[in-house]
Amino acid sequence: MPNLKEAAALLAGATDVTLLGHVRPDADALGSALALGRALQLRGVKVRVSVGEPEEMPETLQSLDVGGLYVPASELPESERLLVALDTPTPGRLGKLAPRVDAVRAAGGDVLVIDHHASNVFYGTHHVVDDTAEATAVLVFALLEELSTEIDEPIARCLYAGLVTDTSGFRRARPSTHLMAAKLLEAGVDPDKVVREIVDDHPFAWLPMLSEVLAGARLEPDEARGFGLAHAVVTLDVARSVRAEEVEAVVDVVRSTREAGVAVVLKEAEPIGPQRRWTVSLRSAGGVDVSAAAGELGGGGHRQAAGCTAEGTPDEVLGKLREALSRAPLL
Repeated sequence: MPNLKEAAALLAGATDVTLLGHVRPDADALGSALALGRALQLRGVKVRVSVGEPEEMPETLQSLDVGGLYVPASELPESERLLVALDTPTPGRLGKLAPRVDAVRAAGGDVLVIDHHASNVFYGTHHVVDDTAEATAVLVFALLEELSTEIDEPIARCLYAGLVTDTSGFRRARPSTHLMAAKLLEAGVDPDKVVREIVDDHPFAWLPMLSEVLAGARLEPDEARGFGLAHAVVTLDVARSVRAEEVEAVVDVVRSTREAGVAVVLKEAEPIGPQRRWTVSLRSAGGVDVSAAAGELGGGGHRQAAGCTAEGTPDEVLGKLREALSRAPLL
């Protein structure tokens, strides 16, 4: 594991740590941060976990924060000696908290980056980056083992949440990762409860929202290098009836289209200028590297799951994505 001992030594000597996940965090980003944060808290370290956006922790992930470690971005101290960025390949994915990276480094502090994205740009002073790991939770688990940390149920639950979601319910998990999951279950994790709370629990309002979005979905069988492209658009008006979690879940429905090797969902964000702004989720069934397409638009991610932000009308953004996908490498 790259630089594991060095990172463990850095954390072992820490007394005050801020851990950050990427904006609009998923279970891997926050689960990994909360798991490592709790382990450090139990060692007597002062710990804060936060993200640049949104201010409040997503409702579906709130049960993971047993130790009350989450702090809204607006309430973080001005600086810290050790900053840990998890599941975040570039500083830009930290949103409004991105300047803290340079600030910590300029002050002579340390920035530890723990991540499994192939697009990581190694922006810290220390790195545990491995794009062969299925989830950042895998790297945190290895780091906790290096620290000889006892994995209690709250830590195990956070890691299991990241693992089960980033492996698509273990469909993309190696044998060693299944063995890791077994250790987490032995620590007391209730897998049915975790998955139900994070993945399967939606309010009724999700159904009419989903119905409206899917009614506008389109299939383009010749796009994405011939593998087929299915896409849908979630506007602000439609999204206001549900939580952010419901909007993020739309891509998992669109990706199930048999005739499409690539699924794309445009999710309208609040504008910060004259142009409409979109966060884009891309998923690949295994034929096309969607991280390369996302990278052309300033984003990144994994070869089979990536994202980016773009401005313009839906047609303009989809046009850019079609062009990028036409140049994307095959897997």
